[in-house]
Amino acid sequence: MVGILNNPLIIPLGAFLMIIIIVALGAMKKMRDRELQAHLDLRIREMEHERKLKELEIEKAKLELERTKASKST
Repeated sequence: MVGILNNPLIIPLGAFLMIIIIVALGAMKKMRDRELQAHLDLRIREMEHERKLKELEIEKAKLELERTKASKST
């Protein structure tokens, strides 16, 4: 074990490995942020779609009510 620690390549390799790990963690965080933003955007689009569907249902009900009133008065 002592022989491995005295190897002159351990410190440069350790520093290189540490840099790779730091860069990988940064990339993973950035990817996770993008994923969360995509989920948020999708949820917002779903809510807008549901709102539009409800507006269309209300409009349809109004038209049916007007049609019913028109047929009763005729």
